[in-house]
Amino acid sequence: MNLPQNARPIDILLAEDSPGDVRLTKEALKEAKIHNRLHVANDGVEALAFLRKEGPYADAPTPDLILLDLNMPRKDGREVLGEVKTDDDLKRIPVVILTTSEAEQDIVKTYDLHANCYITKPVDLDQFMEVVRKIEDFWLCVVKLPTTACVVA
Repeated sequence: MNLPQNARPIDILLAEDSPGDVRLTKEALKEAKIHNRLHVANDGVEALAFLRKEGPYADAPTPDLILLDLNMPRKDGREVLGEVKTDDDLKRIPVVILTTSEAEQDIVKTYDLHANCYITKPVDLDQFMEVVRKIEDFWLCVVKLPTTACVVA
């Protein structure tokens, strides 16, 4: 399922501090069914600056989907998630937690903070690539997302 020629690409914000996981995610999305633009934030502070269009991110697009690691420096994913889901301008953006943590308290906490789903990163390279492809298939091909220009009164 490809977007029509004139359709805009899907913007994805990946908040991830592991260069290896960033590289793998880029590779998996490069072959995506839907044209996408991946934007990378290396920590939680940078992710929030991107989302709020602060500083060097003044012209950043509002992402259609956020892939969020939990264990990042400066501000962790739980804090980022909490701020995103309580911000009227950001709370409708789907947030997929993509992390190495299998801890039950992390799963419960992120759902309490209104994460849209929680996925534990596989250690195996091929499985990691497949997980990213499945995220893309579900969130960008199956699910109907609100357009960023949509404002609900």
